[in-house]
Amino acid sequence: MDNVRDQILGRLEDGLAPGKSAIVAEDAALPGRATPIRISGTHFVNGHAIVPPFPEGLEIAVFGEGCFWGAERGFWKLPGVYSTAVGYAGGYTPNPTYEEVCSGRTGHAEVVLAVFDPREVTYGQLLVHFWESHDPTQGMRQGNDRGTQYRSVIYTTSEGQASEAAESAERYEAALADAGYGAITTEIAALDGPVGHASRRFFYAEEYHQQYLAKNPNGYCGLGGTSVSCPIGLDVPPGSAPA
Repeated sequence: MDNVRDQILGRLEDGLAPGKSAIVAEDAALPGRATPIRISGTHFVNGHAIVPPFPEGLEIAVFGEGCFWGAERGFWKLPGVYSTAVGYAGGYTPNPTYEEVCSGRTGHAEVVLAVFDPREVTYGQLLVHFWESHDPTQGMRQGNDRGTQYRSVIYTTSEGQASEAAESAERYEAALADAGYGAITTEIAALDGPVGHASRRFFYAEEYHQQYLAKNPNGYCGLGGTSVSCPIGLDVPPGSAPA
């Protein structure tokens, strides 16, 4: 499906999309649809559910760091992560399609939903992986991928996550500055309500996007970190820090 992505982005670069460098206004966003996109609901790699309900005691985190194919692979490999899914969040259009998101007219970012066991991996450890696996100073792009859907985002699901995310951003920005990088442009905001509900929602992407790089091992991945370590401190982790 890499060719589908290339065709869509090629048309956008030719000028068919207005929203490449600024998030579309709510009143100008595409209307979307009331019916969710149909997916299998099963993780292609580990067979776990990627839709609620999840086992008791697990928590949800949502991150965006550019093209969601490579980002998801990074999270599903972490010890303590029960399941992952890719989707769209942070915008206005309900149940958008991939092409709609790539048009820049939904306000959404490409994101990864990570379902994790806090007894095995902390939210702080997920933040370390997030910061170190991409360049959060690039604004509405990540590498050669340009557009508002590729912006760096953290959508939090609790007050604790919000506090940790904000503190980690402050500390990592200082480390990046010491290495000569600019300011962090990561959007940090609350994901309103549980997954699949309320206004700022996580909308599941199409089935072919789910665990894409497991289905297509030679598929596109444009992510690259800064090689700057994240010094946020891991407190007393239930397991070793993710590599």
